[in-house]
Amino acid sequence: MRGRLDPALARARAGVRTTLGDLEPGATVLVALSGGADSLALAAATSFVAPREAWRWGAVVVDHGLQPGSAGAARTAADQAAALGADPVLVVAVEVDPSSGTGPEGAARAARHAALREAASRAGAAAVLLGHTRDDQAETVLLGLARGSGARSLAGMRPRTGLFRRPLLHLDRAETEAVCAAYGLTPWTDPHNADTSHARVRTRAAVLPVLERELGPGIADALARTADLLRDDADLLDDLAADLLAAVRVTSAPSGTGVSQQERHAQRGGGPGPEVVVEVRGLAQAPAALRRRVLRRAALEAGAPGTDLTADHVAAVDRLVTGWHGQCGVDLPGPAHAERRGGDLRLAPGRVTR
Repeated sequence: MRGRLDPALARARAGVRTTLGDLEPGATVLVALSGGADSLALAAATSFVAPREAWRWGAVVVDHGLQPGSAGAARTAADQAAALGADPVLVVAVEVDPSSGTGPEGAARAARHAALREAASRAGAAAVLLGHTRDDQAETVLLGLARGSGARSLAGMRPRTGLFRRPLLHLDRAETEAVCAAYGLTPWTDPHNADTSHARVRTRAAVLPVLERELGPGIADALARTADLLRDDADLLDDLAADLLAAVRVTSAPSGTGVSQQERHAQRGGGPGPEVVVEVRGLAQAPAALRRRVLRRAALEAGAPGTDLTADHVAAVDRLVTGWHGQCGVDLPGPAHAERRGGDLRLAPGRVTR
């Protein structure tokens, strides 16, 4: 790698340095490595930055076991990470639960994130780096639009969510491939990335190219910028909604309740959560944008998985607040439910008792 530094390589290294800029010398970071071009490029960039910032770095390869040869692909990825200087290099096999109710992609993500958290805990890691790119962000925004999602979904992936950080959201896939080429790395091509039964694959292979052709280049950039702008707005509204929920809550939730608890609960695919009771009068007087955010947060706390909780579900619960005429409650995914009892709205695990 003599001569002029490849611009993609410089951008990848800068992304890692900026994303981890709050860490102290001696901190440990782990790269979530699939063996594809994006995560390999992230590992390569981290291998350059970490020693210069006195950080220890390692890699975690999660083998989902969803296809023949996955163990060999995981081992190859681990070997390339070790050659880059990663220590430790962990290969973790997981079982994906197809009955989780979150779909194959959601179930695999939940299993992967659980394995990454466990690995980070064992290694004492301060952060886990994910190799999502600008193209992934654009796909996420388009899928949100197709589902008719609100601002939070259209805001895409956060650069930082608790333990997880995404240093490459400003790079596209061509740039991550260039980084791999600069290091002489051989990316693995996941067959699932060509399976058009998945909406994300169809978005990548067909929808985005059509938009680029018909509307001009730069669509992925524009979608990523839209996500950045909407994220700022959604963050403010979510903060205001958290304050409102605290003000109208009738029952106390366990310590740690808040966005982080909701995210952990959604990533686990829902399941029984605590009962949440809110006072209707104070909620009904709030603007719709805040009121519906409060209801969504309460539903997540009660056990509804974020991957399955739709705007229609929230609207149905909202009618128990603003248009109640004695109707029965609303069943939510999870299972969870919401029901009106006089001046209180109760959200809890289980189905409505009819």
